[in-house]
Amino acid sequence: MNAARNAALEAWMAEHGHSSNSLAEAVNTALEHLTGRPGGLDGSSVRGWKAGRVRWPKSATRRALEEVSGLPVTDLGFVPRVRTPPTPASPQQEDAMKRRTLVGGIAAAAAAAVAPGNAAPRRIGMSDVERLQERFAGIVASDHRRGGQVDIEQRAAALADEALTLQNVGAATQRVRRNLYAAAAAFCSSAMWAAVDGRRYDVAEGHMRKAQTLAEMSGDQAIKFRIWSHAGTMYRHMGRPADALAANDVARALHITRRDPQFAALGLARQGAIHGAAHEPSNATRAIGQAQDAMLRADPDDHRPMWMLAFWDQAELHALALSAHLSLGDYPTAEFHAHRCLANLRPHMIRSRAITTTRLAHAQLAQGDADTATATAMKVPADAATEHARVSRMLREFTAALRATAPGSVAAQTWAEHTTTWRAAA
Repeated sequence: MNAARNAALEAWMAEHGHSSNSLAEAVNTALEHLTGRPGGLDGSSVRGWKAGRVRWPKSATRRALEEVSGLPVTDLGFVPRVRTPPTPASPQQEDAMKRRTLVGGIAAAAAAAVAPGNAAPRRIGMSDVERLQERFAGIVASDHRRGGQVDIEQRAAALADEALTLQNVGAATQRVRRNLYAAAAAFCSSAMWAAVDGRRYDVAEGHMRKAQTLAEMSGDQAIKFRIWSHAGTMYRHMGRPADALAANDVARALHITRRDPQFAALGLARQGAIHGAAHEPSNATRAIGQAQDAMLRADPDDHRPMWMLAFWDQAELHALALSAHLSLGDYPTAEFHAHRCLANLRPHMIRSRAITTTRLAHAQLAQGDADTATATAMKVPADAATEHARVSRMLREFTAALRATAPGSVAAQTWAEHTTTWRAAA
């Protein structure tokens, strides 16, 4: 029987102008970002998907497809595998099975009569953890598209609760239990970050405390680093640089930063942004430079967690340097890092592109170039401008600065008309 063609995938490819070869290339790039290793797909792989010969690609490929498309793979026409029904037994086999079932049932009833409970506990394995991680990949992808939204926070928190529920519904090895705690901590950390990104700091602190407890129970150095590093960023956004430095120092003191220069680089880059917020130019410049050196020492083939592969790269380092120099009032250097960040940003980093573009507009306006700054600010998508809390706040500040520095100018009038269209569409 011929396989049914995947009409949903074909329609999505046509809408977005993808050939089989270009989609294969895009997915290979996403696979490299997610796993640290290039993908091996080609046009024939995609043609197999379209023809329906491959109905459910491998898990890493599914994650990469979701990153490229911004959709769950089921929306692209892929169908999870189902178990094949067993072949009907012959009458002789059925008689034998009935006898075994009867004997087994008697034995089970006898065991149940003396056992404290009536049901054997479910066995929890690494496959359960992997299924949670696959769903987590979708949350991470949503965060990069439209970060800070309450629904992303709620989805991440609910996934953490599912991981903790598994701890109590079945038997598991110590390795599986540690991985479940690490997964739950990672999910809580993502809920925390969504709340930080949405400027819901009181809620974020609650997620942080839960994540820190779960991370300690897991013993996982990578997730401990992520949570304390997120805490440092949260306190930086709250205007508490001393607390931010203390939290980030906890992350940087973990031995994973000595084992893997990429973790050291991320910790140093965030330290540079914190020093910028604290108006410490020499410390900020030194930390950013050390972060760049550490990144260059890192082995690109080392295995790293999905959350890190999804965002940490040269573009993010430039984004943190941009934040530092903007806070310091060094606007030409801030503009330099903004352009470098935008040139290196991966396509799925939609939220980061909006933030960087807004910061670039601020740096240009502070140098007296109202026309260029306004043209830059107008590139921010309307949904980010109206729905992302950090972007909305920065654009309100941009409006105030433009009115103060260039009142009655063509740039100010153009910007006022542009923002009116946002409000009308909201």
